[in-house]
Amino acid sequence: MGRIIGLDYGKVRTGIAVTDELQMIASGLTTVLSSELLSFLKTYVGDEKVNSFVVGEPKQMNNMPSESEAFIEPFIKVLKQSFPDIPVYRQDERFTSKMAVNSMVASGMKKKYRREKAMVDEISATLILQGYLDRIK
Repeated sequence: MGRIIGLDYGKVRTGIAVTDELQMIASGLTTVLSSELLSFLKTYVGDEKVNSFVVGEPKQMNNMPSESEAFIEPFIKVLKQSFPDIPVYRQDERFTSKMAVNSMVASGMKKKYRREKAMVDEISATLILQGYLDRIK
């Protein structure tokens, strides 16, 4: 088995999470500038066996796509073109940012570090990926 990569894609930066090789647990990997994301993924996929990508799907409370979907869809097209043999799945990402901040508070992380958006993005990617794992099991 290979890993699954979870992405919390944003205009400026993207949080990245990855599963273990048995695809049981999602763990935060890093946050990269979205402009550098494809380069990062090409290097990662060159080093590790990756079975699929899971990209967060932002939705409003009425299940309609969020405004940010307008820049996520073009990214997904490029992702599929760059990695034609690796399927891309979507996972509802409602409340993941709030849940990420709550988990940072619960873990005792100091306020100074909770303000770092990059950490929130990485934890959000982990929550997106774990949500996907829970849904497919």
